[in-house]
Amino acid sequence: MLRLDCLSLTGSRRICLPRSLPSPFEELHVVPLVHETTKLLDEELDRIVNEGVAAHDNLAIGTIIRECNDLFKGVQSLTDCCGGDGTTVRAIVKAFPDIKCTVLDLPKVIETAPAHDSVNYVAGDMFHSIPPAQAVMLKLVLHFWNDEDCVKILEQCRKAIPSREEGGKVIIIEIVLGPSMGPIMYEAQLLMDMLMMVNTRGRQRDENDWRDIFIKAGFSDYKIVKKIGARGIIEVYP
Repeated sequence: MLRLDCLSLTGSRRICLPRSLPSPFEELHVVPLVHETTKLLDEELDRIVNEGVAAHDNLAIGTIIRECNDLFKGVQSLTDCCGGDGTTVRAIVKAFPDIKCTVLDLPKVIETAPAHDSVNYVAGDMFHSIPPAQAVMLKLVLHFWNDEDCVKILEQCRKAIPSREEGGKVIIIEIVLGPSMGPIMYEAQLLMDMLMMVNTRGRQRDENDWRDIFIKAGFSDYKIVKKIGARGIIEVYP
């Protein structure tokens, strides 16, 4: 087991890589892990990876809908940023047929996404524009990015949603670092933080880190709705 008392990866003690420094992945492969120019794997490996991600998304959103049913109640429209092939929003539409769902992702992802009558697919870049909706969802997205980029993404989210009085909110599904779930879960969270450190310029964050980012992005309030396993469900309000 990891010696948690010897690790200093949590909170502000583990900083993001500055833009001037590449991640180890970028140093080896020249391009970042998450980037439009990053080449896909060979076709068979790419298919296996995509199927694995879809299976994970299907399991995760099923648990979220079951455990946090109120999360989507009253929501009229939802944009899923980096929503991939739409597995997550298809499950949401099945459980909440009245929600108008949009998936935003890079063109190379959207062009292979399966068509669905209840899902609108938009090719784009969340750093530049996000399709307007009552709620915007970021599921396992922000940990890939440093704090500065997270603020930019969240600023675009804030532009895309209405006021809190009109039901506007951002739904974030991410690890919230901390020992409250016990040592085994905490160890898993720290291992995921190390994975981000090797492959990206991002990191996993504790509640104080998240709060700082929300404030910098211009949001007024947030609520950790529930913790499911190593991850937390956070609602952020304009």
